[in-house]
Amino acid sequence: MIVQLKNFKNIFLVPELRRKLGFTLGVLAVYRFGAHIPIPGINTQALQNLMSSKVAGGLLSYLDLFSGGALKQFAIFALGMIPYINASIMMQLLTVMLPSLEQLSKEGEYGRKIINQYTRYLTLGLSILQGFGLSTLIESQPGVVINPGWGFRLTTVLILSVGSLFVMWLGEQINAHGIGNGSSMIIFAGIVVNLPAALIKIYSSVNLGQTDPLVAGLLLLITLAVIGCIIFLEKGERRVVVQYAKRVVGHKVYGGQSSYIPLKINPSGVIPVIFASAIMQLPMLLTNAISKWFPALSFISDWFSYGSILFFVLQSGLIIFFAFFYTAVIFNPAELADNIRKSGGFIPGIRPGKRTAEFFDYLLTRIGLPGALYLASLALVPGILQKIFNFPVMFSGISLLIVIGVAMDTSSQIESHLIERRYEGFLSTGRLKGRGGR
Repeated sequence: MIVQLKNFKNIFLVPELRRKLGFTLGVLAVYRFGAHIPIPGINTQALQNLMSSKVAGGLLSYLDLFSGGALKQFAIFALGMIPYINASIMMQLLTVMLPSLEQLSKEGEYGRKIINQYTRYLTLGLSILQGFGLSTLIESQPGVVINPGWGFRLTTVLILSVGSLFVMWLGEQINAHGIGNGSSMIIFAGIVVNLPAALIKIYSSVNLGQTDPLVAGLLLLITLAVIGCIIFLEKGERRVVVQYAKRVVGHKVYGGQSSYIPLKINPSGVIPVIFASAIMQLPMLLTNAISKWFPALSFISDWFSYGSILFFVLQSGLIIFFAFFYTAVIFNPAELADNIRKSGGFIPGIRPGKRTAEFFDYLLTRIGLPGALYLASLALVPGILQKIFNFPVMFSGISLLIVIGVAMDTSSQIESHLIERRYEGFLSTGRLKGRGGR
């Protein structure tokens, strides 16, 4: 540990990496500042009482997961990255379904720019829709809005929409000028910022005798075990050996060596969890609005409320679906097999071409199933444990997965930056080598 902390300074020895990290931290600071600017016309004390309740507070606390506490303040960034994530999901689905968009996605940088522009337009539409649903939900709670009416709704929709677009722009700036993973980094920052308050709340609960110290210790051990399990499974991979045939070009012999293609147990990372959680917010908001307009149908909102059996079943199903869907988007077995064949490689025991593509498709399905079930379990188990133990604070498996996944991706990107500059590792003792170093 001492060696790792000592060598943490290595990342500050590369000017470009130092600049990228500084820019990313600056963007996150701007995001956190905006998460504390409340929308006009809100009774903050009534809002805090609402957030602590178990009725609407349960829904709002779940929606607050991706806003980093902005929803608790009903701040200008209360929607966070959710409209952009939903728009990205829809565009990816449409790219697979519509031939015109699929062709556009294959046109390189130009096609990506056009699709990104469509995503931004869709983000604006979804932010208006979700902003209206959120303003209606808040207005339906007694005493929270000082002057309810269409004036408050329209003002709130405008502020939330502009705030959502600005957060989307911040994520894009992290992708362009920072260390990457802009949307994930913003969600990561929103989750981590709540960690000190959660630890203080647990300590106070144990100190006041409201929680048994043994129960607190047990849940702490469970959390540590889940963290270890996530790290172990996120690093798990199936290595497919690729053998390259020897080729004689003139007087030189090329090839003859072997390499491998790593197929991760969870190739889609945290994307299925973020997608599923973002989509689950739509029926929750809609059913709450329906229950306000038609009180006789209030039982529907209970079905979709956070912590209900239907909620966990739907969320787990969506996670499994997006795990397979996103893997299919980022992996094309036929293209991968064709690239291996063109480079003169083959998988021992498998014929090149169609058979190799079928082999990769089989492996991805076989590996993806336990990966998808593992993601779904993370969504189910912590919520069930919280209901059983009635613990005041419990980090969801989704939060843990996002935090650990983004942290691992970020460390890998930092490592790659250092390796590109002939640096001997991020977590190992090393020095910055010159261009002539060996």
